[in-house]
Amino acid sequence: MKHISTIGSAALLGSMGIIVMSTITGCSQQEEQQEAQNRFLVIEQQPNGKYVVVEEMPTEGASRAIIRERSEDGTVTERFMNEEEMRTLAQQEYDKMQKGESELNQEPSASPGMGLAGTILAVAAGSLLGNMIGNALMGNKNFQRHSNAVNKSAYHKNAGKRAASRSKSKKSYFGGSKRSSSSSRSRSYGG
Repeated sequence: MKHISTIGSAALLGSMGIIVMSTITGCSQQEEQQEAQNRFLVIEQQPNGKYVVVEEMPTEGASRAIIRERSEDGTVTERFMNEEEMRTLAQQEYDKMQKGESELNQEPSASPGMGLAGTILAVAAGSLLGNMIGNALMGNKNFQRHSNAVNKSAYHKNAGKRAASRSKSKKSYFGGSKRSSSSSRSRSYGG
C-alpha cells in the first residue's frame, strides 16, 4: 500500500514540475509580447543629418514620436508624429528594404544614425507593421545591427540585458547543480 501512495506522490511532484515550467514559459512569452507593444519615441537628428532614438518607452496608447530636428543655424525644433505617420514611413522603408534599396540592407556606417524612416522601422517594426514582419526583420543581421546602432535609449539597453538574462535562465529551470541532483537520487521511496 505504501508503494502505491509513493507512486501517487511522485506523479503529483512531476505534475507540479510541469505546471511550474509552463508558468515560467508563459511569463517569458508574456514579456516577449509586452516588448512588441506600442512605443513612445524621442528621435533626434544628429549633426550629420541622420536620426537616432534617444528615448524609448512602452506605452498603453498608440505609438507616437517626438522628432527633434536641427536647422542650419543649430536651432532645435520639435514636432509630433502620430502612429499613422510612423506606420506610413515604416511601410515605405520596409517596401524599399524588400527591393534591396534601403539603408537597412547594407552594413551600418561608422557615422551614427540613419534616415528618419529607417530609424522608425528599425526601432518599432513589430508594433507598427505587425509581429510577423518584426520577427522576420530581426532574423536579418544587418537589420539587427542597424536597430542596435540607431537606438541609444536606456530602455533598449535594458531590454537587451533582460533578453540575455532570460536566455540564460531558460537553460535550466531547476538549477542543475551536481549536489542537488545527486541528493535527489539518493532518496528512497519504499520504506
